[in-house]
Amino acid sequence: MSEAIKLQHHDHTCVLTLNNPPAHTWTAESLHQLADIVETLNKDTNNYALIITGDGEKFFSAGADLNQFNHDDKEKCLHFASAFGDAFQTLANYKGVSIAAINGYAMGGGLEVALACDIRIAEQHALMALPECTVGLLPCGLGTQHLTHLIGEQWAKRMILLGEKVDADKALTLGLISEVVEKGDVLEHALKLCAKLSKQSPIAVNYCKELIMGTREQPMSVLFQKERDLFLTLFETQDRKEGVQAFLEKRSPQWKNN
Repeated sequence: MSEAIKLQHHDHTCVLTLNNPPAHTWTAESLHQLADIVETLNKDTNNYALIITGDGEKFFSAGADLNQFNHDDKEKCLHFASAFGDAFQTLANYKGVSIAAINGYAMGGGLEVALACDIRIAEQHALMALPECTVGLLPCGLGTQHLTHLIGEQWAKRMILLGEKVDADKALTLGLISEVVEKGDVLEHALKLCAKLSKQSPIAVNYCKELIMGTREQPMSVLFQKERDLFLTLFETQDRKEGVQAFLEKRSPQWKNN
């Protein structure tokens, strides 16, 4: 197993630390590793959340090493581009709650992995950009789609077409991130957010996430019915019985994730 992504487990949360110094760039191997990790976590009923952060103080991730594109092998290029798309789509479909704890520069594929997460928080000194057009390429890890959905067409065009970088404060204003924290505090803060999930039924969270994500592709008229259907599915789960009983008994629930 490559050490490009280090894993740590904190109760029901898995922390993935990007570890390919100096800038934590992605390789095809580390992208496949990310997809494998997420698929494994999806099968783990004791896992409720994951956090992605970068090792050190300067870089979250600078994206792809441009040496990976300094050739004329189209098939090799397609393989690498597909690895980006597949890995970040797998992350976007993670069943739990994913948090990007952005601790520094998040550029290109480094920002795209954060965009694939449910929640993004950043340290004060963080800087974010999708600069692919400056080297004659484009974001191929779902960046054009996720960024536009999150912050709207105008600023997505400024960041992608004009290559504009945004700092943490601007990213907060745009809705690209949900919170700015002090330097060195982002991982601790992300873990505190994940701790809130102990009060939430993981299977209910999964269904709610499915409905929220569904608004990107399906009309409300379809999701209205799906919302009711999933509500009835939850009614038959052990977690619903435990959640209601725990509330009435004024105690903390013991979730089974089924």
